Amino acid sequence: MKFLVLGCKTLREGVVVAVTFFVAGLLTTLAGQHVVPALLHMNHMVLLLGFVMLLLAPLVLISTFLLSVWPGAHQKTEKCDH
Repeated sequence: MKFLVLGCKTLREGVVVAVTFFVAGLLTTLAGQHVVPALLHMNHMVLLLGFVMLLLAPLVLISTFLLSVWPGAHQKTEKCDH
């Protein structure tokens, strides 16, 4: 299982996924506050989804950073364009 494989493309993808989660979390939270009706507490469910996405953004960034400073990761990222 190669789930935590680090490379040049993986670092860029981690940043893109974190930004996507952050923007989607902001938009979902704003939609839950202002657009979604309070019918069957649907606005609270949408707010919860938005907050979960907002919490996942820094977790993705932190995990990508920790993978990049892990011992042995320097050899895999030497050929990257900085």
